This record gives sequence, structure tokens and C-alpha cells, in this order.
Amino acid sequence: MRVSDFEYNLPRGLIAQAPVEPRDSSRLLVLRRDSGVIEHAVFSDIPGYLRAGDCLVVNDTRVIRARLLGRRETGGSVEVFLLRSLDGGLWEALVRPGKRVRPGARLFFGDGSLEAMVEGATDFGGRTVRLFAAGGDVRSAIERAGSVPLPPYIHEGIRDPERYQTVYAAREGSVAAPTAGLHFTPELLDRIRAAGVVVASLTLHVGLGTFRPVQAENVEEHEMHAEYYSLDEEAAGAINAAHSRGDRVIAVGTTAVRTIETCALPDGRVIPGSGWTRMFIFPGYEFRTVSALVTNFHLPRSTLLMLVCAFGGRENVMRAYEEAVRTGYRFYSFGDAMLIIQQ
Repeated sequence: MRVSDFEYNLPRGLIAQAPVEPRDSSRLLVLRRDSGVIEHAVFSDIPGYLRAGDCLVVNDTRVIRARLLGRRETGGSVEVFLLRSLDGGLWEALVRPGKRVRPGARLFFGDGSLEAMVEGATDFGGRTVRLFAAGGDVRSAIERAGSVPLPPYIHEGIRDPERYQTVYAAREGSVAAPTAGLHFTPELLDRIRAAGVVVASLTLHVGLGTFRPVQAENVEEHEMHAEYYSLDEEAAGAINAAHSRGDRVIAVGTTAVRTIETCALPDGRVIPGSGWTRMFIFPGYEFRTVSALVTNFHLPRSTLLMLVCAFGGRENVMRAYEEAVRTGYRFYSFGDAMLIIQQ
């Protein structure tokens, strides 16, 4: 399968530069994957597509202030984009200008209370950096010196960084938001629970794997970057209960899909656990547990679009994207949403 099979044309004006208010007023395209029928709704209508007994699974990761602007010892400017924490203050990171920042370089951020030492290079062109903070509290120093990173296609920035967090974000560790969850409000979640739907939380810390471009010509040759996940016993129990009853397990976002399917057994039950996943889902994958999907509209040729096509059928999904473009849906992180259900 070729990466070019996941190409589509998107007018620049449809790339959302800011979130809508309120969160649940975004548009919702509903794709019924058995028939290919497309419906148009508003996200606040989503309880009408859910049933009592369904299990809605959300990703409770929280975006860290991963973008650090600072200076080198020589006085030149530098940008460090933290990707994931390793151990003892060591991080994987992207560094610009990378060619001028070699192992051994010292970097300074904010008022100087946060420093970094570049220790080595990574296999994806990044760096490993060790962070030091005055007083020893590196996390607090990152919060003070850093900013929430926005995708490069968003040029206007946002006044309230919390708008790039889900309302249920709880566990810090992501460098990008699980954007399908940005549409939910506390009130909408209350309505969903009141309808008899169980809401379960898992964690996948979004890292380089989510936005790393696919360089290979053939889909099968792409290798995902490892991302940390955690599925606790309570969430696994809720998922397994719904699955055993024949009710739906509805994943909110591709990150939730990858975590659930990473933990899934051949019979569709999931086992709780944590670790690192490199799961890459593309057409041909047989889903074990996930039976419906809430997602945003993704970049062409991306692993996210490939996962959605695997779930909804490539022809169905690409036709739905054409319809979304034709009818003026907003795309990408702050854009509108899609719900893919069986019937």
C-alpha cells in the first residue's frame, strides 16, 4: 500500500486557526461504515448516537509546556522541543538550530533557573538533553520557562492555553493534545453519563509518533516512534464489561484506539498494563475491541489518517473527507469532528 493512497486536496482556508466556542458547537460528520451513509450534525448532538451500555473511552493525558526558547553559551538563540522524559532529568528533544547544538553544549532558558546539557543525538535527528533547575524542581522550572506547543499549521496562537487541553486532562506527559477530546464539555459528558454510557479513561502521552511525517513510499515500511501508555484495572473492567455484553467500545481519538488495541487479546478483552507502544494501524488491520470512533480530520499522508481509513474503510473515509471539504468543515487540531459507527 502506498502513502500516496492517503493524499487529498485541502484549501488552506479550511485549516482551523482557533477553536470554536463553546467546545461542543463544532460540526460533526457521522459516517456509517457499513452503508457508507454520511450525516451532518453538531457535536453537542453526539449523545443521540450513543446507547445505554456503551463505553466511551477518553485519553486523559495533559500537554506539558514542552516548547523552550533560550540561548546558547555563545549567545545565539535556541529552541528545544521536549518529546519525552527518560530518566534522571534526561529528555528526548528536537533542537533548533540542530547543526549548531552539538553534544556538550549548555543551553539556558527563562531567567536562567532552567539549564540543559546536550548529551547526544537520537536516531530521528533529535537530541538527548539533561535538564537542571535551580532548587532541583525541573518540572516546575519547565512550567515557568516553557510554553504549550501548538502544531506548525496554527499561526495565530491562542489566548488561553487551557483551550488546547481536554476538560478531563489529568496526567502530564504529552507534547500535543489528543484533539478529538477537545470537543467535550463537562455538561456534555454529564449528559452522556445520564444516558447510561460509561466513560472510562486511559492515558497515552502523545509524542513524536503522532506528528512525525511518513517518509517511506510504502506504508508498511514506516516505523512508529514509541509512546507511553497506561490502562488501569478500572478502565479495563469497563471496556471488558461492555464488550462481553455486546455493547460498543467507542474510542475518542486515535490515541485511545492505539492504547486499547495494544492491550487487546484476540477475543477482544483487554488486559490492564502500561509501557511503550509502537502500534501502527493501517488498512488491513483487524480491530479486536474498538467498535466506534470519534476523531478529527487529519493531515494527508499521516499515520492518523491511515488509522481512520483502517477503521472506516479507505474509500468511505476518503469520500467523507471530500464531502467535508465540499461543505466547508474545519480541519486539523482545532477543527470539526467525525464519528464513525457501524450502522
